[in-house]
Amino acid sequence: MKKQEIKEMSVEGLTEKLAEYRKQHSDLKMAHFVTPLENPLQIRKVRRTVARLATEITNRENQ
Repeated sequence: MKKQEIKEMSVEGLTEKLAEYRKQHSDLKMAHFVTPLENPLQIRKVRRTVARLATEITNRENQ
């Protein structure tokens, strides 16, 4: 997800997406443990998206 897309979302939407991406991240890590992924850079991309979403939620809570 891009920064602009994240900024346009509501807090509820951010929370839902965060849960979705966290599950996807754990699934990718588990799949990579069992058999190497064809594109292991997916894990990094999803991890960074999780961080972006969590950061935006924290910023909105602190305002």
